[in-house]
Amino acid sequence: MNKSKIWLSSPHMGGKEQKYVQEAFDTNWVSPLGPNVTSFENLLKTFLGKDKQVVALSSGTAAIHLALIVAGVQQGDEVLCQSFTFSASANPITYVKATPVFIDSEQETWNLCPVLLEEVIQDRIANGKKPKAIIVVHLYGMPAKMEEINKIAQKYEIILIEDAAEALGSSYHGQKCGTLGSFGILSFNGNKIITTSGGGALVCNNDIDKNKAILLANQAQDEAPHYQHSQIGYNYKMSNIVAGIGRGQMEVLEKRVHARRVNFEFYQEKFIDLPEIQLLAEPAGFYANRWLSCILTPSYEIREKIRHTLEEENIESRPLWKPMHQQPVFEKYPSYTTGVSDDLFKRGLCLPSGSNLSKEDLLRVVQQVKSQF
Repeated sequence: MNKSKIWLSSPHMGGKEQKYVQEAFDTNWVSPLGPNVTSFENLLKTFLGKDKQVVALSSGTAAIHLALIVAGVQQGDEVLCQSFTFSASANPITYVKATPVFIDSEQETWNLCPVLLEEVIQDRIANGKKPKAIIVVHLYGMPAKMEEINKIAQKYEIILIEDAAEALGSSYHGQKCGTLGSFGILSFNGNKIITTSGGGALVCNNDIDKNKAILLANQAQDEAPHYQHSQIGYNYKMSNIVAGIGRGQMEVLEKRVHARRVNFEFYQEKFIDLPEIQLLAEPAGFYANRWLSCILTPSYEIREKIRHTLEEENIESRPLWKPMHQQPVFEKYPSYTTGVSDDLFKRGLCLPSGSNLSKEDLLRVVQQVKSQF
């Protein structure tokens, strides 16, 4: 008998999404911008707090691209980027013809290492090239060490872009992820903690940056009765229909975070008697949304045995991110590594983590992992 598919992280609707999408059809707001977009942005602002400004966009990648432009990053500039991440964190650096410089992670959170970050900044300055911006990522919903990273960014007067694409609902010492840098990045891709099917948002600290981003996202159209453009723009606006899904999803965001944390606690409890399996603990003051529950295995060979066994049982899993400094497309760029992310990639595996998983689903996963020991 065919076993039902267990997905890594599938969309989970709350029930109200169709209502807001129908409103868009009923009022003929079938276009970019509109009441759903405005409401979605306001809901995000309220959730994030701290008087932040939010621009809903077509993707999180678009948000990083606009953040770099608004931050003044230009051709020939250097942007320091966490190496252990998805390529969407780094790709926009090349869109503005800047140079990515990749930096390794630390073991406690798997995110950008503050000690190495400062060493790299000093080295780049000594070589006559002060970096223009830093991109830090809250991987798998675990906040980075933002106090140390922010102090370094401020000390050297470098703009900090906070990629919170995986971390909506996470917080650092009580402050929401996405509000801890000069710019914050959110993603609502289909596999994220909430989804708009595709979409993202840029979080800004002031109206000036927000308005610049809006202008650029709308093809940089000047104020005129005719189409006039004084700079290059982009088609990055969020659809009013897509934003309707987002409005419905915001109503269940806290429930989705709770469910994913429960998944993590389930795995933690079931693997407690299996010392070969390690899970990422929360440091004091860190609150992770546990977007994905990840394990570290003793070796690459065991990780692959587990992954293939899960695949044979119709259970989706995925190795941890392959670091950017290992990616063929980025091999020509500078990197500063310590071996941390290389080791995490070799031994790490993401387990099914969706908020719509049943206890039976989770037990199936646990049984297959344990069967390898």
